[in-house]
Amino acid sequence: MAVDPRHILGAFLTLSMFAMLANMIKNDHFDSAEVSLPEGASGVQFDVMKVEDRGVSMLSRVSKGPWKEDDQELKPCWTKPGSKAEPQKGFITFSLSGGPEYHISQVADAVVIARYLGATLVIPDIRGRELGEKRGFQEIYDVEKFLKSLEGMIVIAKEQPAEVSAGKTAVVRVPNRVTEDYISEHIKPIFRTKGDLRLATFFPSVNMKIRETQKDINSVACQAMFGTLELQPEIHEVVGSIVERLRTLSRKSDGHFIAVDLRVEILQKRGCKESEGLGRKSCYNAQEVGDFLRKIGFDRDTTIYLTQSRWHESLDALKDIFPKTYTKEGIMPADKKGKFLNSESSEFEKAIDFYICSQSDVFVPAISGLFYANVAGKRIASGRTQILVPAQIPGSSASATDFVSPYVSKRNHLAYTCFC
Repeated sequence: MAVDPRHILGAFLTLSMFAMLANMIKNDHFDSAEVSLPEGASGVQFDVMKVEDRGVSMLSRVSKGPWKEDDQELKPCWTKPGSKAEPQKGFITFSLSGGPEYHISQVADAVVIARYLGATLVIPDIRGRELGEKRGFQEIYDVEKFLKSLEGMIVIAKEQPAEVSAGKTAVVRVPNRVTEDYISEHIKPIFRTKGDLRLATFFPSVNMKIRETQKDINSVACQAMFGTLELQPEIHEVVGSIVERLRTLSRKSDGHFIAVDLRVEILQKRGCKESEGLGRKSCYNAQEVGDFLRKIGFDRDTTIYLTQSRWHESLDALKDIFPKTYTKEGIMPADKKGKFLNSESSEFEKAIDFYICSQSDVFVPAISGLFYANVAGKRIASGRTQILVPAQIPGSSASATDFVSPYVSKRNHLAYTCFC
């Protein structure tokens, strides 16, 4: 009996997401260096992240706490690539999975490959955690924005042609931040033979460090990463209403609030628990985040947004230190909870978290991973550079400037190659 390659791909994507998540928790890079993820390897941990480079501007006190005014918004320093020769016959299909932090990277790789091969890129669907769980691209992202942003760069099809759907499309595994050499050596020969390809991006490392690439590839990647994905209007409105509510609750701090990526289900996984007691950490729990923020000078009245969707008793320790700590459950408009919070899929919640963390006055990544890396990229581009990496602080106080993310203090995030 013939096996549908789409079923194989679906199973592969589901298993890959769990594997990537486990590896990234255990092995992520808080000094922004490239970290490969061989079996059993240990990565750079949180508490070695104290920044020695004092070249970062000092955090000014806007009100109570070490708040810093946003930097000037950067401008794109790449030129949008123009059209190439007539496109080749053949389609590139792929799916988005894992949340916006993965979607950004998956779109970038697919666009780079389609551009290099001269293939037609099919707008992706969005796969959930469970096998067979699928959403349309338009349910989360603005389709017209996506099409317009890539106009002239590549040819895009809104739907997969029937002949491609019915055929046995070759599945090609693609390493994140794919290079021109890799495409030429590993992907182009298959495309020439098969004509149609389905991409499955994998993450051998979490690497947002600046590296040399060919100018055309870099420009295409910049446009794809920072110019293509915008939330569809209804979700955009929900994000806006939550941000507005948080700013209203933060009147005593001039409307400033902190977003913390802290998810209880991730903290309970093996990769986070293994770091306990070793003097090196890749995850910080609610108590540790609260202690960190208090010691670097944030006032008790500070408003904090957590990416945890619903309240968990383990968060009480943080709320004891900062009473104005909220999850989506406690702050999302009531008429939106049914669709965006209580749905069977978590894709809406992930999208909301990513964009709120991108817009907050301060972002604190309590968990290492691609979420931190890609939120940092969006924040750098918009001038919101107060990204503070937690650490265990001896004594009663410390300077917030010592814990600014090296993505910012050392300017080694790839966003600095796209914006200037």
